[in-house]
Amino acid sequence: MSDPEIRIGRNPDCQVRFPADSLTISRDHARIVREGNRFKLVNKSANYTYVNGKPVVENEEAYLKSGDWLMFAEGGPKVSFLSKQATAGRQPEPKAPSPAASETSRPKAHAPEVPPLESRQPAIPPVRGAYSPPPPEPHFTGEPRFDEPAPQAVPLVIRYGPTLQRFKKLPITIGKNADCDFTISHESLSGRHAEIFFRNGQYWVKDLTGTQSVFLDGRTIDPEAPLMPDSRLELAHQGPAFRFLGEGRLDQIAE
Repeated sequence: MSDPEIRIGRNPDCQVRFPADSLTISRDHARIVREGNRFKLVNKSANYTYVNGKPVVENEEAYLKSGDWLMFAEGGPKVSFLSKQATAGRQPEPKAPSPAASETSRPKAHAPEVPPLESRQPAIPPVRGAYSPPPPEPHFTGEPRFDEPAPQAVPLVIRYGPTLQRFKKLPITIGKNADCDFTISHESLSGRHAEIFFRNGQYWVKDLTGTQSVFLDGRTIDPEAPLMPDSRLELAHQGPAFRFLGEGRLDQIAE
């Protein structure tokens, strides 16, 4: 959505509209307002809106960060707030820049310019001991890689129940052990169960159990696979399940 104000509630004119029988949600429950490059939540309901588990009372405001999770009324629907700012260098089919193009029209340094279609190069060849993921079903092909991935300064956000944890560097480990980066006390998990890492511009998951206990879109991985947008990651048959939302965000799926 690109509107300067997003209305949330049961009213028919709300951009985010809930069913009429969702009585815990007010007709005009909350709004998300853009102020420059910032976003704020304005709660309009006496039933509260929760930001990362903290209530925002009626007619109060709270500024949002990309990756925050919102809950409309206690025990109500939960959503993830994700913001993405488009730049001129990220158009799907860019044209080659003309000689008269001004310097100010170029993308900023943090958004690399996409080359013209005719000059694009094939995928970066794999380094020794690795394989590059072939689209569109790359999850379970290629040779496994057993060496440890190098640390990468890339973000990851995991929401599990009321817990929202952000990481600024990968890889991170998930399991029952207290020394794991993200600890989940679940009987189906091993002490060191899985690892999330970053390679070749993509997020990956690795099964650390050695027993093919991690599933991606219903299939085992052996021992690692790339996380694609909207992938379903199950840490065990009866274990926690997550949806990979892209851009380094894992959101628990409530079964």
